[in-house]
Amino acid sequence: LIPKAPLARILINAGAKRVSADALDEFAETLMQIAEDISEQAAKIAKHSGRKTIHESDIKLAAKVS
Repeated sequence: LIPKAPLARILINAGAKRVSADALDEFAETLMQIAEDISEQAAKIAKHSGRKTIHESDIKLAAKVS
């Protein structure tokens, strides 16, 4: 779901000289899992606040908790 070119850029900007295709696949999978965890937490926060809409602050708080 996440394009590989931006992921490769992130890793290269972090100091990698080269990045294998397997590493990109694993990086994408890991980022997706982290995003799902934050999304679930943000949805719980919004619901607890009596809202159906997830706000920016919900995402920020969920990221700190995760």
